[in-house]
Amino acid sequence: MLVFKFGGTSVGKIENIHRIVKLINDDQPKIVVLSAMSGITDILYDISNLHKSKQNNNASEVIDIVKTRFLSTAEALLFNNDSLKKFYSILDDKISHINTLINQDYTDIIKNEIIVQGEIITTELIQVYLEELTIKSVLISAVNFMSINADREPNYMNIESRLKDELKNHKGTNIFITQGFICLNHKGEIDNLNRGGSDFTATIIGSVINASEIQIWSDIDGMHNNDPRFVENTKCIKNMSYQEAEELAYFGAKVLHPTCIYPAKVKGIPVLLKNTLKPNNAGTYISTITEKVGIKAIAAKDKITAIKIQSGRMLLAYGFLSKIFEIFNNYKTPVDMITTSEVSISVTIDNTSNLDNIVKELKKVGDVEVLHNQTLICLVGNLGAETKGELSRILIALKEIPIRMVSYGSNSNNVTLLINSEHKIKALQDLHSHLFSIN
Repeated sequence: MLVFKFGGTSVGKIENIHRIVKLINDDQPKIVVLSAMSGITDILYDISNLHKSKQNNNASEVIDIVKTRFLSTAEALLFNNDSLKKFYSILDDKISHINTLINQDYTDIIKNEIIVQGEIITTELIQVYLEELTIKSVLISAVNFMSINADREPNYMNIESRLKDELKNHKGTNIFITQGFICLNHKGEIDNLNRGGSDFTATIIGSVINASEIQIWSDIDGMHNNDPRFVENTKCIKNMSYQEAEELAYFGAKVLHPTCIYPAKVKGIPVLLKNTLKPNNAGTYISTITEKVGIKAIAAKDKITAIKIQSGRMLLAYGFLSKIFEIFNNYKTPVDMITTSEVSISVTIDNTSNLDNIVKELKKVGDVEVLHNQTLICLVGNLGAETKGELSRILIALKEIPIRMVSYGSNSNNVTLLINSEHKIKALQDLHSHLFSIN
């Protein structure tokens, strides 16, 4: 069985929905994971925020925008009056539910119920369209099988058991439609896998059903060797290893959700990144294959905060590092990058929600300096000891860029550098022209 995931832009236009139907309508059994139509989740977050600030009249007006958007899409997509009436009824029910939610006292549970309605309505619309075309398919609700535990990690055993039960109930069906992003938490409440979580949904499903392949479709050909928003003449990478893809996704490559590769990697399931608008393009194939080509790609991660802790007591002090990381652990704040010397340690974080408390604790063990508006530049590829001169090429390319931190050697897949965000675009462009100009 295959798993296909289509992002918001893929279901955001009528012509793209037509393309999706052509892609999924064959004899191969598949589960099709859909995001909400592009822009809808942002609007639903706006509704939730208005509800939280008790601006219910304004929230109602924004809810009407959601209804109008789906109505106009349905009226352009569906050509049968019975199909339209069926979807009108579904849409009225969902919009009524959102209105009911905003007339209750705000809670995180209600917020989560509001923001997942985009995926729910989108999948309902696609299912009605498939029925209109007499394409045999079944819509299975993600809340019937997708769940996370108290640590917000996928509950794989429960997901596998429940999903297989869902599939058994519909023997002979080749196309199963479901929602990305949506799940139940350990309390049985509606929750989500965070923004961009539909990729994660797809690879979790692929993992528990042992899919032969997971295909993630968007409006981009695949993983590029640099950010095409800032750099000209980028190229799509044909083959990547799981670890290379994980590094790039984590450090800013927008085509993939950072957490989504892991479930596929554990089971050795290939992940194919494809472009809905250009389905004949090769895309990027992610698997165990590793090519010895030196530097393969560059990505940048913004909104980074650097923290430097300096203490004369650190010199040969047993347990100093454990004290530092215990503080970050207590405030559930992951560290992206680390560099050390005999008397100081520098780390970077992207979650600053507990920064004040962290700094207060760190000042008990040394002097603390905090730098905001930083960017991590990550270069990924085969950078092992047998690949000579790659680090020097990087540093030469960045000779005009002040570099605050460098991390190299923890594995053979990446070099990471910290720079001030004002230098990001020039750094990406200089690295690209110096490293890939002959490719």
